[in-house]
Amino acid sequence: MTFVVQRIAVMGAGSWGTTFAKVLVDAGRDVVLWARRSEVAEAVAHRHTNPDYLPGVRLPASLQATVRAEAALEGVDAVVLAVPSQTLRDNLREWHRSIPPEATLVSLAKGVELDSLKRMSEVVIDVTAVGLDHVVVVTGPNLAREIAAEQPTASVVACTDHDRAVAVQHAGGTGYFRPYTNTDVIGCELGGACKNVIALACGMAAGLGYGDNTLATLITRGLAEMRRLGAALGADPMTFAGLAGLGDLVATCASPLSRNRFFGYRLGLGDTLEQAQQATHGQVAEGAKSCLSIQGLAARCGVEVPITEGVRRVCYDGQSPRQMAADLLGRAHRPE
Repeated sequence: MTFVVQRIAVMGAGSWGTTFAKVLVDAGRDVVLWARRSEVAEAVAHRHTNPDYLPGVRLPASLQATVRAEAALEGVDAVVLAVPSQTLRDNLREWHRSIPPEATLVSLAKGVELDSLKRMSEVVIDVTAVGLDHVVVVTGPNLAREIAAEQPTASVVACTDHDRAVAVQHAGGTGYFRPYTNTDVIGCELGGACKNVIALACGMAAGLGYGDNTLATLITRGLAEMRRLGAALGADPMTFAGLAGLGDLVATCASPLSRNRFFGYRLGLGDTLEQAQQATHGQVAEGAKSCLSIQGLAARCGVEVPITEGVRRVCYDGQSPRQMAADLLGRAHRPE
């Protein structure tokens, strides 16, 4: 089946939503960006900037913006969902009756819902009642600031319907943004969600003054956690060796642009959860919530996720990052 993806609504004007809207316009699509606040929509539409989330970045003049969800969704071929993972369900409940029935739904959110322990594609299906083959996941090493500056990067477009994935791939391919397709939605979503938690641990290590050996250890053992959980849930283990797994993990754990790494860094310096949130200027560090849902998902599957469990204890049980490190190093020795 041939899918047309020309007119696209991007629902959410944060840093990644705005950046992805820019990518789509640069790829030749007709894009309207929905913003919750009128001042953001006005800045995007008339001054071609988003100073709250992408200061200093010039946006395409043809990028439209609105605060009216119904207007943004009218007649679109695809809807890009660019809101935080824990707000996706409530937002979709407001929007789904305005979404054209044949539109492709594209999720940018990287997380697992707290109460239901569902991945974002499952939340989309819950609310909209579309088939899984209507839902596309975009994930990978997607640091918004670098992509907005048109630095070369690759990403993954995952859907159980390969033809639909290819349509979104073509809709977003530019000279600086190279999407690859994948049909393993489970693995791609878990990679995107789990890496945020591992990035918190890497940030804590940096805040404690630990170096690159510690960073490499956390990335590698974090990848092992992701792969174990993915295998238990039916993902292809090879997915975690690609852009949606290792690629996203390295970028998020190592870059000073990573919100989750910075959040963890503040915790490593001794900040409370609330103080770290203030230091990120109110922007969401998904890993601080996902550690709860991913640990719950792992417990339901009987899978060990010691780094994730340690992050959860630091965030919610009052354990210090230094004690977390000691606990991880004190675990029983075993084969790799």
